[in-house]
Amino acid sequence: MKVHELQSQINRQGLSPLYLVIGEEPYFRDQALSILRAAGQETDVSKLSDHSTTNDSSQMFHVDVVYGDETDASEILAISEETSFFSLRRLLIIKWADKLSARDGEALMPYFQAPNETTTLVITAAKLDGRTKWVQDLKKRATVVECSPVFEGQRAGWVTQRARELGLQLEDSALEILKDQIAEGLYGTAGELEKLVAFMPEGHRVSATDVETVRGKPPGISVFDWSEAVARGDQGRALDIVAKNLETGEAPLRMLGAFLWQMRKIWKTHALMQEGHDAGQAARQAGVPPFRAREFVQQVQRWNEPLLRRAWELFAQADSALKGGQASRPKLILDDLVIQLCQATKAGQGNKVLAGRTKPHKV
Repeated sequence: MKVHELQSQINRQGLSPLYLVIGEEPYFRDQALSILRAAGQETDVSKLSDHSTTNDSSQMFHVDVVYGDETDASEILAISEETSFFSLRRLLIIKWADKLSARDGEALMPYFQAPNETTTLVITAAKLDGRTKWVQDLKKRATVVECSPVFEGQRAGWVTQRARELGLQLEDSALEILKDQIAEGLYGTAGELEKLVAFMPEGHRVSATDVETVRGKPPGISVFDWSEAVARGDQGRALDIVAKNLETGEAPLRMLGAFLWQMRKIWKTHALMQEGHDAGQAARQAGVPPFRAREFVQQVQRWNEPLLRRAWELFAQADSALKGGQASRPKLILDDLVIQLCQATKAGQGNKVLAGRTKPHKV
């Protein structure tokens, strides 16, 4: 079951005693938890006596939240089995359930088979090891809510639907920018849409310029500018963009992910152009908005396959460093990535000129 199906399932069948909310998209996981919290409150309010009021918080759904790296099976079972004196039902949420040990997971299996009728136990995680017995048993007995990332082909639809819910009308250029941002996670795109609601006059269509304005980032430090500087081998400019992004609070891994996403589009366009596709058509197939196609193709022309393969190696090294022992020095890691990429592109472009292989493409 997907998140958008959860509310209708609750309306038909009521709250289940056991849920598994799983998937790599935190926006959907949080959305599912919000739906479950609200459903519990509505259930409790509907069961209150005529002498009670909906403003009496002591009668509402009692919520406990524990974390897999800070709890164990005994604590989870104690809370699950405990009768709440403050509400009709209890909601127990286990976050980061992937941090539970296999022993603790197996200790919960008897509860999965006979859960407390007045408790709704929600187990949530980005991933769980499906080879373990307790996870297999949980998936078999729980109501499973899938929270997978939005696939590339679904991104435009998600943005359009969310914009419609917020009363926004998007121009195609604005839709393209917001759609591409989903690669970094839905929270960022959802936040930009909410800022646009406050920014845009009622009835006006949102343009690409409007999207760039509400991002609140100084001009010239976008991922497009970053990839342009690297493509030209402009080491000073690329390092400056890294510094400015870090100063404005951008997460290093998110920066790397955005850059990698841009490079995927460059490689896809390069491959299509090598196959004989028109440059403009290739850029459109890679998801590049029309108003940026010409500049983008100019970037693509600065790359060749050996350079792209070298870039991929450098990205993998940077990703490993940011997630490993050097994570406390993100600027050093990103600066090193930029320097090596710029050195590679400058050397590669020099070889292309000497070989006389540069050929302009029309967009």
